[in-house]
Amino acid sequence: PDAQTAYKCAPPIREAANNEQLWKALEADIIDFVATDHSPAPPSIKELESGNFQKAWGGIAGLQFALPALWTRAKERGINVKKIAQWLSENPAKFLNLQHRKGRIAEGYDADLVVWNPEASFIPKEADIFHRHKVTPYLNQPLFGKVQQTYVAGQKVFEKGQFINLQKGMIIRREQM
Repeated sequence: PDAQTAYKCAPPIREAANNEQLWKALEADIIDFVATDHSPAPPSIKELESGNFQKAWGGIAGLQFALPALWTRAKERGINVKKIAQWLSENPAKFLNLQHRKGRIAEGYDADLVVWNPEASFIPKEADIFHRHKVTPYLNQPLFGKVQQTYVAGQKVFEKGQFINLQKGMIIRREQM
């Protein structure tokens, strides 16, 4: 929307026709995966009050909402959960040459899992946002796919809106081919 700098990102959000082309490329496996750079900026540099896109920081805080936002639009298009798993897990693991331990639920894999209800709808409120700065275009936007639990290496780290086991992650680097 005009003057809504919470939406400023690079590359910028394009018109509906471009958005449609991106969806078609995903569905046709031309684009392999979906990612977010998660750029949570302090409200002061997002120029929320002035609406000045020239001065506003270019980044969207969205990591927490990546799965629900993608699923909400995919569901509208009749795209199944298997495709979502490919776009968010399997194909990024292949890109990073980690397909032998990440990106699938299988024996010997790292057991990084999310338990979610794809039919549960919710409207993110500021109190629901876990990142430090609460500026995100997902605020007050209806979404589907509420995350219930998250596991890192088989250890539960998140349940019913609360982090219960912090600092269990690790830095992952692309493995040499």
